[in-house]
Amino acid sequence: MMSFAAPLSHRQATILTILELIGAMEFSQFESINPEVFLFVDRRCFPDWEIIRKKIDFYDLTFVVGGKATYYVDGEKVTVEAGDMLFIQAGSVREAHTFKDDPMHSYAFNFLLPEPSNELRFPFETVTKSRITNDILNYILEFNRVWSGMQPGYRLSAKGIFMLILHRLLSNTFQNSPTTNADCRVDRVKEYILDNFADPLDMLTLSKVVNLHPVYLGKLFKNSTGYSIRHFINFIRVNNAESMLSGGGFSVSDAAQRCGYNDISYFSNVFRSIKGYPPSKAGMQQGLWTEEKSDIDTDGGFDSE
Repeated sequence: MMSFAAPLSHRQATILTILELIGAMEFSQFESINPEVFLFVDRRCFPDWEIIRKKIDFYDLTFVVGGKATYYVDGEKVTVEAGDMLFIQAGSVREAHTFKDDPMHSYAFNFLLPEPSNELRFPFETVTKSRITNDILNYILEFNRVWSGMQPGYRLSAKGIFMLILHRLLSNTFQNSPTTNADCRVDRVKEYILDNFADPLDMLTLSKVVNLHPVYLGKLFKNSTGYSIRHFINFIRVNNAESMLSGGGFSVSDAAQRCGYNDISYFSNVFRSIKGYPPSKAGMQQGLWTEEKSDIDTDGGFDSE
């Protein structure tokens, strides 16, 4: 028998909406970042490995997959082990050494942000426990493959993968709050949409992924995320279309069809409402920040929502 979540009270719904708006505002400051990874290391430490104490002018994002190490960040001692994520803000003083009897294995990304984002502080703790999920690990391994292969265009491909890593980390940070109704079924639907965004997607198809009634799935998704399934689909499709158009080689019509839109006029309207400019201008907008926010109807397109 299907169980339905208890409806939120007016007060709970109001608080949830306020927190979601705050999270969206905080997230928005990272929408225009253009990170440049200048060093990536599959770090398999020898027992005497260390980092000499020094102030760094870059960001250090390290994922520990084995062993242990001690870091000193601005004088604070922290210990990292398998499953941990280490993040050191630019401008920090860093020092480290591994455990001699259990040398660390980690993947380290050292990256820069160009002005005016170079003083941005990411909302990550110095050490976050159990942060390396399967999807993040898969992104890291794919980045390692692309970076070490050094095929033509590898830096562009690697940058795209790194952006996915940052997006997942930021999403987890801003969405994981005590009032967020996290549900693994919602995550499964999101993953399905990410893998199949170019295909026709409707509530019946998505509800079969998690064996739920379409109406209940729509309510569950909206309560868990704060936005509708249609909004999420459009967001994923438009972002992929923007990447295609910014890279060149695709017409607006090609990008629309490859991202699941058969109606070019509808695609253009959705693209403009999300990005703030028409798809024909996508190649000119790369690296620029738009203040215009999305006015898209978060309930449009699905009668069950």
